[in-house]
Amino acid sequence: MDRRDFVKNGVVGLAGLTIMPSGVLFGKNADKVRLGYIGVGLRGRNHIGEGLLRDDVEIVAICDIQESSLKYCREQFVKAKKKLPAEYTGGLDAYKKLVDRKDVDAVIISTPWQFHKDQSIYAMRAGKYVGCEVIAGISVQDHWDILKVYKETKVPYMTLENVCYRRDVLAVLNMVRQNQFGELVHLEAGYQHDLRGVLFNDGKNFNGKGAEFGPNTVGEAQWRTQWNIDRNGDIYPTHGIGPIMNYIDINRGNRFTNLVSFASKSPGLNAYIKKVSPGNKNENIKFKNGDIVTTQMNCANGETVMLTHDTHLPRPYSIGFRVQGTEGLWMDVADAIYIEGKSKTYDEWDKANVWLEKYDHPLWKKYEHLAEGAGHGGMDWFVFNAFIQAVKQKKQTPIDIYDSLTMSVITPLSEKSIAEGNMPQEFPDFTEGAWKDRKNTFALDDSGF
Repeated sequence: MDRRDFVKNGVVGLAGLTIMPSGVLFGKNADKVRLGYIGVGLRGRNHIGEGLLRDDVEIVAICDIQESSLKYCREQFVKAKKKLPAEYTGGLDAYKKLVDRKDVDAVIISTPWQFHKDQSIYAMRAGKYVGCEVIAGISVQDHWDILKVYKETKVPYMTLENVCYRRDVLAVLNMVRQNQFGELVHLEAGYQHDLRGVLFNDGKNFNGKGAEFGPNTVGEAQWRTQWNIDRNGDIYPTHGIGPIMNYIDINRGNRFTNLVSFASKSPGLNAYIKKVSPGNKNENIKFKNGDIVTTQMNCANGETVMLTHDTHLPRPYSIGFRVQGTEGLWMDVADAIYIEGKSKTYDEWDKANVWLEKYDHPLWKKYEHLAEGAGHGGMDWFVFNAFIQAVKQKKQTPIDIYDSLTMSVITPLSEKSIAEGNMPQEFPDFTEGAWKDRKNTFALDDSGF
């Protein structure tokens, strides 16, 4: 069965997995999801590509303020031989006309971060499921504002955090649930990715040699670079923290209690500009964001967590996962796992793939063929499909509002900690105490697939 046949024929549950109640919210299931896309830059078009492959998705409308993005998007539809969607453009409020359409069931938001809060709130108040790229809000109060609207409307909101569905990440979750690492004690992750060629891209130097940013450039250089000038904190925490939250049951029997953050000095981007474009006007800009930002967190159940944001210096890409318990640990950078009494040799690492293949998650075993060719090694299919199935089945999303806000609020909390001289910050409990009784059902069955 290929990716198209899958959505025509449906699926059945996985034998041997714990089946959880779907918790239907709004009644009868839908055969097709009618989507509106707010923001069709590169990330938005990734999601467009997933939607165009499905017969249970109709892309009704798209919105972007840049004609170049709309043009590329039209080309996707023509190539797929699909009907062109309605277009909304012309100003920052153009998305409201898209959301107001009665034939839109859900929206995918892939705009610059500063627009997410208002766009999400407007969509939730209009009764549209929200699938939003990171992050949710800019300030701590923004996150409470989004929660307030969720409590008023009960409209599901899902951060489209694809790393939660990465194959090795889910295999390790499978190992955690089968107690292979014992009781978890300490976890690490982060966003460690050389973004210098993304933060400076004038559209002419796609080989990473550009030194320009701002409105006259292309892609994320138009807006993301400014965050590194204006803010000092972990501005992209969700790739690392999302999977960790599943490993230690955050918001579902556990919670983060406080955090403290540290920022290094920031010569990295200046050195890069001087190297690729000597004498460029940008080489003396003061970048507020530290080249390395580390955040440490405590948990109600006693675990410690460390996150690292590292995007300004030369390095290969890595999330930097470390999952360590009383029986062993996994480290993705080393491609290594050690389980006491089970690893081949005492005090030496096993190659991680030996364990990851053995504990490959049932979802990946069953749906690998459908995810083939999808973005980011297939995990884009999983996160997009999970959102679509939640909308179709009129149920809660697997990454819910509480997960989404918890992942995202790390940014303003880390910023505040650094600004206050590395003072600890109390972590907000968006569940308002409900975390004690909620159960972790993430990827326990395929009822959402």
